[in-house]
Amino acid sequence: MAAAKRKRAGLAERPAKRAKAAPSAAEPGDTAASEEYSIPPPVSQGKWKNKERVLIFSSRGINFRTRHLMQDLRTLMPHSKADTKMDRKDQLFVINEVCEMKNCNKCIFFEAKKKQDLYMWLSNTPQGPSAKFLVQNVHTLAELKMTGNCLRGSRPLLSFDPIFDKEPHYALLKELFIQIFSTPQYHPRSQPFVDHVFTFSVTDERIWFRNYQIIEEDASLVEIGPRFVLNLIKIFQGSFGGPTLYENPHYQSPNMHRRLVRLSVAAKFREKQHVKEVQKIKKQESKVLIKEDPTEVVFETPAEEKPVEIQLVKPESKPIVKDKKKLRKIQRKKQKKLFRTEASV
Repeated sequence: MAAAKRKRAGLAERPAKRAKAAPSAAEPGDTAASEEYSIPPPVSQGKWKNKERVLIFSSRGINFRTRHLMQDLRTLMPHSKADTKMDRKDQLFVINEVCEMKNCNKCIFFEAKKKQDLYMWLSNTPQGPSAKFLVQNVHTLAELKMTGNCLRGSRPLLSFDPIFDKEPHYALLKELFIQIFSTPQYHPRSQPFVDHVFTFSVTDERIWFRNYQIIEEDASLVEIGPRFVLNLIKIFQGSFGGPTLYENPHYQSPNMHRRLVRLSVAAKFREKQHVKEVQKIKKQESKVLIKEDPTEVVFETPAEEKPVEIQLVKPESKPIVKDKKKLRKIQRKKQKKLFRTEASV
């Protein structure tokens, strides 16, 4: 009761709130002071509408080059997120649940097999489509040491080969690349500058990825890195599976390639062995004796016979020239022996 009385007494003692006074005309000196200490507005005043988030992670068993490539992509894409490595025994459909928990609608997943083959999955989760690639010729930022450079978090331009607009499967991949690799405008972790370009060019039925810096003076390009080659395997309707929309007829699996290399080496070895056996058989065969040709000696002219000279006198022996240096060495050795004997006595 005493506490309640105190609270009521305190409320009664408080002065009433003053009414807000009408804004009066400010003096010119005050405006100058307010402008001097005013906080500048933010650089990007727009609203972040495109909420694209990309999850970049891998399976267990990747090597150091793949790990560095994954880290390079995370630094180049400010709208990306990371996660722990996925166990090999887990099915790929689990990735859709991981993306949902991480609040991501796109995914780049690196799958390692046999500790030497690297596969990349690009997927639009959870509806699809998704594409599977074999990654070849990987060169990371630290490995290349290129002269190009760009601002961290800046938005890239995307440059595509003209073939991406001619064939339907390339058009689908182009849309997938645009949604994954392009940084959304007004993203909180991005910078409002465009100073580098991602190029996707098609050569030898493969997609070549390059990253170049745009120099302001003459708009020339200097490579930054990383660089890698994507060999398309399949395009699926769903995310990490489903009906196959397109299968690359020019694709050759790494196992088949290694098998063909081994077969070519074995064929060369067998050919050498066969040549050796043929040579042995030829040597063992009995030689066919050819009859003497009587006309063979027609054009031979007999050589003149030289008279035989018999030396009755012994030839003079050459004088033996002794090496003076050897003689001096022998004399020095003899003198040393004498000194030693005298010293011992």
